Amino acid sequence: MVSAGICGSDLHLLSSGWPIACTLGHEVAGIAPNGQAVAIEPVAPCGHCDFCHSGAYHLCVRGAAANVFGVGLDGGMAEYIIVPERCIVPLASNIDPKDACLVEPLAVAVHGIGMVSLAPGARVLVIGAGSIGLAAAAVAREITPHVHLVARHDAQKIAGERLGARLGHDDGTYDVVIDCAGTNESIAQAAQLARPRGALLLLATYWSGVMMPNFDIAAKELSVHTSSMYCQNGVLREIDAAASILARRPAIIEALISHRIPL
Repeated sequence: MVSAGICGSDLHLLSSGWPIACTLGHEVAGIAPNGQAVAIEPVAPCGHCDFCHSGAYHLCVRGAAANVFGVGLDGGMAEYIIVPERCIVPLASNIDPKDACLVEPLAVAVHGIGMVSLAPGARVLVIGAGSIGLAAAAVAREITPHVHLVARHDAQKIAGERLGARLGHDDGTYDVVIDCAGTNESIAQAAQLARPRGALLLLATYWSGVMMPNFDIAAKELSVHTSSMYCQNGVLREIDAAASILARRPAIIEALISHRIPL
């Protein structure tokens, strides 16, 4: 192992008092035994259920507690990790594994944005600028130049501008609004700023539940898309697409990685 990102879910698990039966770390990258720099897709599905056969192995009937490294299986906040060969994500030569812990959160954004069929030229608003919000802004900018970002902290605003997002929202409405903050206020704002028959994409994790703004959702006939992890569409794994995006846009590295600490 060379790098392991600290996910918001790691912090939540630690603060919740939930019994942690394994080593944490699911945003991970390192060097394979053959010397290849790799990221890891931290999922070990059964490979036999209907979900696995369809490519939606993130919904494997075994569940995340049994399938996900760093959640139910020992993860990458360690010197070494043993994973099935299917988990290996080869990296382009211009990506250092010390930065490739970003491949996994980028894959989360790739999966979610793929669910809303984002069109070139679409207007997108991302609410919340943590790692997943910034990853969503970066992936959306691969498709459309019209990406706005609502960020709370100055460092997040700087990072969002580096990724090509415009800060704040304007007086118009948006084709797709992505909630990456995970609060009652953020999802209400998302519904308010979505255009009629627009889409809400929920990339946040609502640990304590959320009050849905049902009036705006119904009155505007909004579509609501929930998203979890990543999978395979056709012949392409979304995590491989994320690795390609990172290779094309190394500016994502400086924008998202703020601190580096030893194991």
